[in-house]
This record gives sequence, C-alpha cells and structure tokens, in this order.
Amino acid sequence: MKKHIKFLGLLVIAAVQFACSGDDDKGTNVPQPPADDTFIRGSDISYLPEMEAVQTKFYNNGKEENMLTTLKNAGCNTVRIRLWKDPVNGRSGMAEVKELAEKSRRAGLRVWLTVHYSDHWADPGTQTTPKAWEKLSFDELKKVVTTYTEEIIKEINPDIIQIGNEINSGLLWPQGNLMSNEQQCIALLTAASKAVRAKAPNAKIMIHYAGIKGGDTDWFFGKMSSIDYDYIGLSYYPMHHGKDVSEVTSTINALGEKYGKKVVIAETSYPFTFLYNDFTNNIIGNNSQIIPEFPATPAGQKAFVLAVRASVEASTHGQGFAYWGGEWVAFRGKQSAYGSTYENQALYSFDNNALSVMQAFAR
Repeated sequence: MKKHIKFLGLLVIAAVQFACSGDDDKGTNVPQPPADDTFIRGSDISYLPEMEAVQTKFYNNGKEENMLTTLKNAGCNTVRIRLWKDPVNGRSGMAEVKELAEKSRRAGLRVWLTVHYSDHWADPGTQTTPKAWEKLSFDELKKVVTTYTEEIIKEINPDIIQIGNEINSGLLWPQGNLMSNEQQCIALLTAASKAVRAKAPNAKIMIHYAGIKGGDTDWFFGKMSSIDYDYIGLSYYPMHHGKDVSEVTSTINALGEKYGKKVVIAETSYPFTFLYNDFTNNIIGNNSQIIPEFPATPAGQKAFVLAVRASVEASTHGQGFAYWGGEWVAFRGKQSAYGSTYENQALYSFDNNALSVMQAFAR
C-alpha cells in the first residue's frame, strides 16, 4: 500500500502474556522452515530496519523488547517484508531485506516477501518500472524479471513470495499494464512464477489484489487463471473497500471455490485513536472513515482485527491475514512533518508500548 493513500462475529481469543526474552539477532546459519499451509498470522515489518537505525525502542508491558520477540510471543508466525529494486536510499532494497529476513527467521518467524518490481511504492495507482529497466524491450524486460526473481530466491529464499503489490491494473507500466497490455502483463507474471517454481518449488506464490468486492476480484483473478500460483492475496481497508466485514468471508469463499486457491487478507489495519504523534497528516482521522461498531480505541482496534480474522477462519478457503503498518510509529520525532501517516494505526501506542491488538495473533 502506498503511504499517502493507505490505508461475523468476533473470535474470542485468549489474552497472551508477552514475556521478555534474549537477543533474537544471534546466530549465523539460519535454516528455512519447511513450506506448509499453516494459517498465516502475519504482520508487515518493513519499516523496522529504518527505525532501528535511529535507535527507536519498543516496549511490552512497559519493558523494552525487540519487536520480533513481541510479535513471536504474541502468536504471530509470519512477517511480511516489501522489496524494492533500486531504492535511492537503500531502504527496502535487497541487502536490507535479506538481513531483516535472516533476523526474522532466527526469531522463529516465516518470511513473506512482497516484491514490488519497482524502485519505490507500487499499488493500484502506481506501478513504475525500475529506472534500470525503463529502456528495455518487452522481451528484455521479461528476461530481467526472470533473472531478478531468481536472484531474490538465491539471496532471500522466502517462504511466501508475492509477485507484485496490489496489481489491480498490472505491473511494470506501461508494458505490463493489465488494461492496455493484458497479454504482456500475464507473460511477465508467468515469467516470475516460473522462476520461483524452478528455484524454490516449495515456496508459496501469491498474487495480490486491493479490494474485496466480488465482481472486481472475480474479473481480476479470471485474468490470472493461466498463471501458476498458490495464494490469492487481498487488501481490506474499510475506508477504501467497504465497511461490511462479512464480505471478507463471502469473497474468500467465492474466489476459493471458483479458482481453487487459498485466500489471504494480505493487508488490513485500523486506528486506536484519531490523535497525532507527529506533524504528519494521518491516513485516518475521523469517524466517517471507520466502522461504527469498532470505535477508534485500543479495544476497537483489537475487535476489528479479531473480526477480520474470524471472517477468514469462517470461510472454507481462508489461509490467514496480515496487519499492515503495525510497526510504523512516529519514529522521526513529534515535530516531524515527514514522519508517519500511520502512527494511530500501529500495533504500538504513542509511547511505543505494545497494544492489546497484539492478542489478535494468538494461536
């Protein structure tokens, strides 16, 4: 999700005690957990290296604790990490993502890689071809997608690999635009899929669409039917995709039944307050943007995520969920006008203490 546009019944889950533990960053040889179909209880942690670089501290029950430790002890079993091709500042680039993936595995978490195939944010409104690939012919572009994907497998070897981020209108525009160059879009995704299957046959491949509306999702995944992949990924933000949580279940059932895939809510989030902790405008800031049954309080945030999880579990093809922006606190300081647009939707309070929403990851 791009930072400036982001964004049944309740499942009763026992509260989890978040115990402190030792340093999760020790060790060198990190085996990859076997690929399986365990229900995904995930959280995107892509900003974590940037925050740790400026000594941002996180707390659990008032005691300092590594975020990966807190997530693992809460019941989170998978971390989602974005990958950009050649970011100008190196953030979310190959080296940073590889190091974060290794740390995550040492903490006992599976790695879900979100490959944007871009140098920066890719989402429904922006799918910019990496600068290094701009002048390539289509055949050349298809070849570099293959070699780049192979490099990702060699360097990071994720348990789950998402080939493209929110690719409602394709990727690698203009050549891979689904609306204007459908066959080329499918060919590029097929090239990426084949590269994964050849180099990491046990990895799960995900195709990601932003939204849960039945007609839209059915149209999109109908276009994807020739591609070899495992998981359908959907973004669900009430502000953008509707305030009826029960649609999560019905959409998952319809897609899973028709296309024979497991379905994951790949991104979701919710505010615990409408207040600010820096001078940067937030994505969500008033009641018109949320679901009335779930107020913008810590309890409301937790209840919403539990409701989404319950909706996935109530379906016949649901494979899990992931929280987006949970790590993105106001780490640049309270005066920053270029800080977080998401600190009121994080998994942490304004004093960086783990909130009760962490209990939504419980086993």
